[in-house]
Amino acid sequence: MIDLRSDTITKPTRGMLETMFKAEVGDDVYGEDPTTNYLEE
Repeated sequence: MIDLRSDTITKPTRGMLETMFKAEVGDDVYGEDPTTNYLEE
């Protein structure tokens, strides 16, 4: 069970961590974040 009351209670699983480490990130203000760009299309 995942407790979503607070971000300090729920610890990420190995799969969550792997996904976060693989995520492409960038500055959304300068149009450099591919996920934000995709969602805004």
